[in-house]
Amino acid sequence: MRALPIDLEAFEAAPVAREPFAFALVPHFVRPEAMAAINADYPLVNHPGSFPLPTLNYGPAFAAFIAAIQGPEFTRAVERKLGVDLTGRPTMVTARGVSAARDGQIHTDSRTKLITVLIYMNNAWEAKTGRLRLLHGPDDLDDVIAEVPPDEGTMLIFQNEPHAWHGFHAFTGPRRVIQLNWVTDRGVVRREQFRHRISAFFKRLRGKNPGSQAM
Repeated sequence: MRALPIDLEAFEAAPVAREPFAFALVPHFVRPEAMAAINADYPLVNHPGSFPLPTLNYGPAFAAFIAAIQGPEFTRAVERKLGVDLTGRPTMVTARGVSAARDGQIHTDSRTKLITVLIYMNNAWEAKTGRLRLLHGPDDLDDVIAEVPPDEGTMLIFQNEPHAWHGFHAFTGPRRVIQLNWVTDRGVVRREQFRHRISAFFKRLRGKNPGSQAM
């Protein structure tokens, strides 16, 4: 059986913080030996915002990576890690390639998203900005629970709660991140993909970000 491009053992070993909401951080979740091929096959995303995978073109190494994070091995590992049952819960995946000055505003995810996984696909991140922060509340980016460097296959997973606040100090430039969500039902996937398709069309048309939030 072909080895997965993700490190399930590292994921299993990562500690889970439970307060104020459940989250775990896994450096090098994407295996270092797989990074170059995945990044070479990463979809070309030249505009800010989230783009659903059906709207993008990408190569086989990236496709294998997406299959791994949506596969049964990782799903079962997430269930064990967070103590949740994801049976019958569909997934959706979006990709980002560029961050704009308006991105990073403090927010929580939609309540239709049960679990959020963010996987960063950048080289070593030297900028002080653009680092996602998990926060105690909605008002202060410096009221930090944890900070996530967006580099080299780092993964963050958190259980979506009404108080799962997050954001980052604005960064403008290339910033690759994959977002995987388990959601409440397939209607959410259809609605979100339609919304993202329309948004992606106008982002490409205008070449700018109409104000969507970023991770």
